[in-house]
Amino acid sequence: QVQLVESGGGLVQPGGSLSLSCAASGGTFSRYTISWFRQTPGKEREFVGAVRGSGGNTYHYADSVKGRFTISRDNAKSTVYLQMNRLNPEDSALYYCAAGQPILSALRSETMYYYWGQGTQVTVSS
Repeated sequence: QVQLVESGGGLVQPGGSLSLSCAASGGTFSRYTISWFRQTPGKEREFVGAVRGSGGNTYHYADSVKGRFTISRDNAKSTVYLQMNRLNPEDSALYYCAAGQPILSALRSETMYYYWGQGTQVTVSS
């Protein structure tokens, strides 16, 4: 079992920044791909971004956040971060992190992830 805990959500103004953390325990952290998803009421979960593990970390982002959001990984702390800049109200959502070992072609699919955190709420409003 791998346990994931997100933190760092809150209320920010449009154009502002926020940093989220995903702390993992119970597994070999560096082996896993860690992805961020987000969800608003009445909508399916949306892929935000991911960092692959198992050596040679690579990063992937949804077009909607590319250039604004940045994922980083600290294997020594078993933590992945999501730095969000230039936020707009459309970014408001419950943000989840997830761990799995997806093949590259399915990395953006939520069905490929074994473990999920409880989510942290991000609200962008003036």
